[in-house]
Amino acid sequence: MELRQLRYFIRVVELGSMSAAAQDLGVAQSAISQQLSRLEGELAVRLLKRTTQGALPTEAGLAFFKEAQLALRHAGQAVHNAQQARLAGAISVGLPTTTATILALPLIHAMRARYPDVRLLLTDGMSGHLAQMLQARALDMAILFDSTALDASARQRWQALPLLDEELFLFRSRANAQGRHALPAAISLSALEHEPLILPTGHHGLRSTLQAAFRQAGIRPRVVMEIDSLHVVMAAVAEGLGSTIQPWAALGRVEEPARRYAWARIEDAGAMRSNLLCCLPGEELSPAALAARVVLQECVRQLVSSGRWLGTRLKL
Repeated sequence: MELRQLRYFIRVVELGSMSAAAQDLGVAQSAISQQLSRLEGELAVRLLKRTTQGALPTEAGLAFFKEAQLALRHAGQAVHNAQQARLAGAISVGLPTTTATILALPLIHAMRARYPDVRLLLTDGMSGHLAQMLQARALDMAILFDSTALDASARQRWQALPLLDEELFLFRSRANAQGRHALPAAISLSALEHEPLILPTGHHGLRSTLQAAFRQAGIRPRVVMEIDSLHVVMAAVAEGLGSTIQPWAALGRVEEPARRYAWARIEDAGAMRSNLLCCLPGEELSPAALAARVVLQECVRQLVSSGRWLGTRLKL
């Protein structure tokens, strides 16, 4: 039995029809009908009489109606009490640099608004370095790009929760694009064999992803510079010193990016980066860590659904 089934049932009884309840609740009438049928199946009793004029409660339905109202009130009070409780303590979260450019500030604001007494300690860095900090218990949780960054014993201790997949994009300088063909909306890695690329070093998770994708495409990339600072990479690209391949989040702190960069989505299937939220199993997390994990996941959902985090596919 689910709370939404009780909510649907109560509203149908109060309004006298499923169509009116569906409109009031903002859900499809078929969803209400399906959930109420499941509820009646679980209880093995008919709760509603469905007529051409609407839906009326049976005797069993009337008896259930009063208890359902009470159950919802108790559930609402439980939520209120939980939200009023003031969590305290500290929670350390590691974010890869590109992810931090788009996720860090929304996470800070959300934690401050919801749990003002929880001290959030944020660290950004390369995925491999964050994995080492996680294994050393210097972080409570971290977003990693590759679960293999954790050794075999660590993968048994830590839980990896899929967050999202990121598409990768080729970025060029718009100011220094004279004499070059305009970029299409999408481009293949095979078309980039002679592209002068500025990429992170081999210790970087993104570089590993790209190397695998280039191998699959059967080409050797022309790497003209290796830089592990995202800020420096994007500045060098803006100056026309080369191009780079990054997720859309690399533009998270760039004002008016269309004036500085031209870009094209990499269409190869292997040019995709998976974001995993790695932490201890839920039963081993502190209340503050549990709260932060939920808030982080909600921030990711909101950024993707609002269109602020482009080129992503949610896996929550």
